Amino acid sequence: MSEELDRFLANARGTAASAKVMSLDELRARRGADPSERFGLAALRGRLVELSARGATATLTTAIDLVIEAQTQHEPVAWLALANGTFYPPDVAECGVDLAALVVVRTNDVVAAARSAERLLRSGAFGLIMIDLGSGNGAELTMQIQGRLVTLAQTHDAAVVCLTEKAEDTASLGSLVSLRAEALRSRSDARTAEFAVNVRVLKDKRRGPGFTQTLKRRGPAGLT
Repeated sequence: MSEELDRFLANARGTAASAKVMSLDELRARRGADPSERFGLAALRGRLVELSARGATATLTTAIDLVIEAQTQHEPVAWLALANGTFYPPDVAECGVDLAALVVVRTNDVVAAARSAERLLRSGAFGLIMIDLGSGNGAELTMQIQGRLVTLAQTHDAAVVCLTEKAEDTASLGSLVSLRAEALRSRSDARTAEFAVNVRVLKDKRRGPGFTQTLKRRGPAGLT
């Protein structure tokens, strides 16, 4: 198992050299700005983050951008999802993610997902942990779980991002969430498959809410 992990990490840390993954400059061009400003990997390191929306959501699209950014920076990434999650590998690969450099873990409930995230963070090997908490399941993280995730994220300079489905006026996962953003999509042109992704920061303990980023995207049908 140790040898398999070593091989995976070696591949993940070299993945930016792969033709499958776009360059950081290409990613920034697609996003229309330096992604480290307010909602990129650099801004999210050491923090517990919630990315949420309800309705015309673009949480998965936005999350995939973060995964690609981490891979361009040679950072191993893990994606944890509940059994009913919407993670679909072909769509993710089409968007530019190197699946060979991505750990995907499916769990039965929120507690199991959080415990798996803790174990991965303790290894010190991952720069980004995505936790897809699904929709309509009343997902909650206890203060003890939040505290451990924050401590581990700070210790290992990693970003922990939880995906949830909820309206902006619904309470966040907990008081230890350092940043919460809403990601929604709107059709840019009815004649094409293009759509706009609007990422709006609702809560930011470091710099305050109010930041908004809008970018145009053309994505697979299943990635919204």
